[in-house]
Amino acid sequence: MKRKWKLSTAVMTAGMVLSLAACGGGSLTDEGSSEGNADGGDKKDVTLNVFQFKAEIAKDLEAMAKEYEEETGVKVTVQTVGGGADYGAALKSQFASGNEPDIFNNGGFTEAQTWKDKLEDLSSEKWVGDLTEVAKEPMTMDGKLYGMPMNLEGYGFIYNKELFEKAGIKELPKTLSELTDAAEKLEQAGITPFSVGYAEFWILGIHLLNIPMAQQDDPDAFIQALNENKAKFEDNEQFQEFLKLFDLTIKYGNKNPLTTDYNTQVTQFAQGETAMLQQGNWAQQMILDVNPDMEMGFVPIPINDDAEKMDRLPVGVPNNWVVNKNSKYKEEAKDFLEWMATSDTGKDYMVNKFKFIPAFKSIEANDLGPLADDILAYSNEGKTISWNWFKYPDGAVNEYGALMQAYVGGQKTGEEMLQDFTKVWQDKVK
Repeated sequence: MKRKWKLSTAVMTAGMVLSLAACGGGSLTDEGSSEGNADGGDKKDVTLNVFQFKAEIAKDLEAMAKEYEEETGVKVTVQTVGGGADYGAALKSQFASGNEPDIFNNGGFTEAQTWKDKLEDLSSEKWVGDLTEVAKEPMTMDGKLYGMPMNLEGYGFIYNKELFEKAGIKELPKTLSELTDAAEKLEQAGITPFSVGYAEFWILGIHLLNIPMAQQDDPDAFIQALNENKAKFEDNEQFQEFLKLFDLTIKYGNKNPLTTDYNTQVTQFAQGETAMLQQGNWAQQMILDVNPDMEMGFVPIPINDDAEKMDRLPVGVPNNWVVNKNSKYKEEAKDFLEWMATSDTGKDYMVNKFKFIPAFKSIEANDLGPLADDILAYSNEGKTISWNWFKYPDGAVNEYGALMQAYVGGQKTGEEMLQDFTKVWQDKVK
């Protein structure tokens, strides 16, 4: 994850679960343990604790929090757990320890149901009417809205335009056969086609595995069939096709994929060592920090040769801001979210510092960069597919990532991996 555009399908996720980048670290301190009078005392005594996963915005978010304190007198502390770290596990640990944050992140759908008893109803907030419809879906339960979408994002294969030109690739690949041909041309030109960071479970179990799920005729119907034990991954055409795409990235990817993490993956691409990178627009700034002159864009992640269906990018809501309903400062927390969404300062950070594609209809943003531009172009043309991992059983994506790593390492066949996907799902929904 501006606005004069129409988002057509899509919802989603990313991050994840995790979205991705390096861990911002830090821990909640005694100072951050919400002090003051919850019943209208001096607001300077109020400290809001924000526990969030998006490491790419950590420093700017902390700077924004300082500006909020200057404007309102309310202090906001930010703790970031992102990238390779498991945000979900860290969040559960915070609640288990009794150090509950006032504001945290939730992906929606299944994750929203899991945390529902901790979520404040935000349906009456002023910014709700300004949301795009697709942005409301992940956090809507029983007709009520329980989260404010962080932004809109998309992902695919980011490609280096200079290296594609060097390899003589004149038409961007839209199908699996065309992608295979492009990879062969790149290799013949002495260029490693793919930068694969398969040390990260979320690159595999969240984003890559979402492609065959999103390419179902009806992803929600397939998920429901899995929930009812009426469908299996190993019997599904799209997941069988997906194995060919997965094999392609391994065959034409960098060496040692299972020890290549997100930072290494992005750095390889940014330094021109590889021509393609499976990531989203969240990686844009990190790429440009390494190589400010990089000319790049998106190509889709195809699993077969149906050009019309394959020429699409997954676009959706990577995560949502939610308020802890048990916080004694939940009204102040809602004020902070409103300020982020409606104040000039909040909007400026959203589009100019965070480089977010806003989920709000009234917020316009320009010059978000080439990757955001491609996402907007695909969205305006209705060429999008959905994000589905937040609809999976709790904990499934972590296990799917591990199973996919086992396949990359040769410990499992493709059929065994798909069968294990089914077993994991069935075990989780019991």
